Amino acid sequence: MPNQAHFSASFARPSTPAAKCMHHIRLGQQLIRNELVEATGLSQPTVTRAVTALMQAGLVRERPDLTLSSGPGRPNIPLELAPSPWIHAGVAIGTKSSYVALFDTKGRTLRDAMLEISAADLDPDTFIEHLIAGVNRLTTGLDLPLVGIGVATSGKVTNAGVVTASNLGWDGVDIAGRLNYQFSVPATVASAIPAIAASELQASPLPHPEQPTPITLTFYADDSVGAAYSNDLGVHVIGPLATTRGSGLDTLGMAAEDALSTQGFLSRVSDQGIFANSLGELVTIAKDNETARAFLNDRATLLAHTAAEAAETVKPSTLVLSGSAFSEDPQGRSVFASQLKKEYDADIELRLIPTHRENVRAAARAVALDRLLNEPLTLVP
Repeated sequence: MPNQAHFSASFARPSTPAAKCMHHIRLGQQLIRNELVEATGLSQPTVTRAVTALMQAGLVRERPDLTLSSGPGRPNIPLELAPSPWIHAGVAIGTKSSYVALFDTKGRTLRDAMLEISAADLDPDTFIEHLIAGVNRLTTGLDLPLVGIGVATSGKVTNAGVVTASNLGWDGVDIAGRLNYQFSVPATVASAIPAIAASELQASPLPHPEQPTPITLTFYADDSVGAAYSNDLGVHVIGPLATTRGSGLDTLGMAAEDALSTQGFLSRVSDQGIFANSLGELVTIAKDNETARAFLNDRATLLAHTAAEAAETVKPSTLVLSGSAFSEDPQGRSVFASQLKKEYDADIELRLIPTHRENVRAAARAVALDRLLNEPLTLVP
């Protein structure tokens, strides 16, 4: 019987020998044990025990057909991920639509779907029933067992997986408990911003023990606004973000979330007499409306100021831009990059998650795989 507790996601770097070996094998093609010793800094006996445990759990397999000859002694048998023994479900909850997917142990998407239902327009119980139905539709016809479900959402998440999110109209919603009860598997819940930061962590090689760990800062501007960074320990949320400066949108002293989230921004714009139901609609209006374009540029400038403040705090080598503020407004993205350079003149790589689909997939996958990548030997279907 699987462990049916529910959790908030840890988003920590792999710390156990099995988790470290699993991470390297998952990202590589085929690796031999000596390469794992070099990559992890662990001793040969420790790596041997970890690999044996992963093989017994059905997560890793040897490939004797690809054995490399290295002279006398034990042959170097390559290792790789075994065919996935189970599936992980991932959900990313948005204000107007949500994403549901199934992933294998490598993180590949097996099936996915967008649910065009508004969490903000339904009571939480009804909305969660729609999520449950969405997961059930995806798992129909698959022989592999479901071992866990992960949920990324806006708002704040307690250690027990209880969510409070103003944009969803949720106050203390126990989504983890509902999903755990429905599917009889552990449910893991996290805020979307650290989840997107964790997706970067999960897709990156572990730094060698003797090398400094590069810091990656993820800056998100969509239904909510926030930042999180990863270092040698894992993912950490930066907060609260700096209050906004004055602008044509009258944002002086406002919290970034209130002034610069999609809904907050559209509300400020409507106060100035320009009405749009979505950011995409406002971007279209701005093609022929200089005032609308100026407001979008104001938002981009204010976002750059907020991102620069966050970057000054953690000194990242990479800044990942995520959310509709960047993916749906290319001109605003250029304004952001230019202003960021003025306010944070450091050598930093800018990287964009280019589409909404990729954003929600990254968040859903990160939460879905969190337990596997940190405690691979504890999962039992």
